[in-house]
Amino acid sequence: MLKLQGFEFWRTTLKGARFVVAPMVDQSELAWRLLSRRHGAELCYTPMLHAQVFVRDANYRRENLYNEVCEGDRPLITQFCANDPEVFVQAALLAQDYCDAIDLNLGCPQMIAKRGHYGVFLQDEWDLLEKMIRLANEKLSVPITCKIRVFKEVDKTVCYAQMLEKAGCQLLTVHGRTKDQKGAMTGTASWEHIRAVRKAVNIPVFANGNIQHLDDVERCIQETGVQGVMSAEGNLHNPALFEARSPPVWEMAEEYLEVVKQHPPCTLSYVRAHLFKLWHHTLQIHQDLREELAKVKTIEGLAEVSKQLRLRCQEEMAKGKDVEQKDGSLPFPHWICQPYVRPAPKETVANGNSQESEVKKPVCQKRVLEDCHRTADFLSKNKLKKRSRNPNKNFCPEQKPKYIKCEQCGNPKGNKCVFNLCRGCCKKKAFKEVADCPSHGLRFKTKAEKRKAEEEERKMMEETERSVSSPQLDTDTNTEQQHCCVI
Repeated sequence: MLKLQGFEFWRTTLKGARFVVAPMVDQSELAWRLLSRRHGAELCYTPMLHAQVFVRDANYRRENLYNEVCEGDRPLITQFCANDPEVFVQAALLAQDYCDAIDLNLGCPQMIAKRGHYGVFLQDEWDLLEKMIRLANEKLSVPITCKIRVFKEVDKTVCYAQMLEKAGCQLLTVHGRTKDQKGAMTGTASWEHIRAVRKAVNIPVFANGNIQHLDDVERCIQETGVQGVMSAEGNLHNPALFEARSPPVWEMAEEYLEVVKQHPPCTLSYVRAHLFKLWHHTLQIHQDLREELAKVKTIEGLAEVSKQLRLRCQEEMAKGKDVEQKDGSLPFPHWICQPYVRPAPKETVANGNSQESEVKKPVCQKRVLEDCHRTADFLSKNKLKKRSRNPNKNFCPEQKPKYIKCEQCGNPKGNKCVFNLCRGCCKKKAFKEVADCPSHGLRFKTKAEKRKAEEEERKMMEETERSVSSPQLDTDTNTEQQHCCVI
């Protein structure tokens, strides 16, 4: 069967999807995807999967993809992070029968992606990316897509997108933020970059960034000309975003918990994280239930806490506190599904010689004091707890150990590994060469020698037993011969 490409793939396989749920680690699992589809989502992505782990670990494959097969969960795109063309293709081949396309993550800006050398930290290695996309496009029976972040320069972003298209990418999702725009410095996504990419390529483009309400979706499509819009945090705080509704939080929470029960198993931490997102604004008020939600160990326990939150909100509504409880920064009362907007970084005015230090000044003043003074008076509560357990604990970034990368995969290597590898690569090498690595607790050589010694000991015992039984056989034979002579 001929593989569909570009706009034909988007129109036919993806059914012209415009409303898209983003790939979110530990958050876009099956239950959440099904809930989102009930409320207007037309296309969903799996959470980001690690290609190398997916290839080597059958349990990882089963828990993160194979067990989540559901007829109502299509169209579906599986996303991988990878930095090796062969490993990426191997993982994609194992997944292609369970989805409609394979996506390469080129947008993750987190520190774990930097350490593992994947996500947005590959965006300067165009030769490697071209090889990965080209090989996947040749080997897979489903299309290959990419999700990227932009460069500061519009022209460079456009060239980047055109390179991916030329290599074989059939659909491109553009997150309009740079790799430095994250956490407190998230800021606003640039639709200008997205519009420029859309005009420059001949494949479907999805936009990502600044999506909090359905009005934002329509405005984004109109301003950028993209085929669809992807939502991540907006969807987590309001799964009914694509329906242009802002329902009561408990309505979404109870429906989600019902879907979780219908499609087990679902990891408890995933469910807890979703409830924290949904009830975010209410939990700022009811701190006691926030602590309770963090402690419970079962799905039933989470449902009970959610029920208590609902009852408290309904009591406030009955008492007419909806106006009082409405925070000035919130468009609706706290019990209504609505987006969480991060506070914008405070602008500082630079003057004189202090310009550089003022510009680089972090948003959080506590961090400034902590970095400058390094005293317990300015440590966070979490770090104070660590200091109480270990009085010698040092939080100075300059004194933290610098991790050396594994020679094969780029992950941090074991400090005393005899092969200078991480544990996974060391295990493979030690097994292949029948060697030991004390730092990783690997004893292949020792065990092999022990088995050999046991085998030799067993053979010696068998020979001893045979030599002991041999004289007895000779004696019996002589006795029989003498008996025959007498007869």
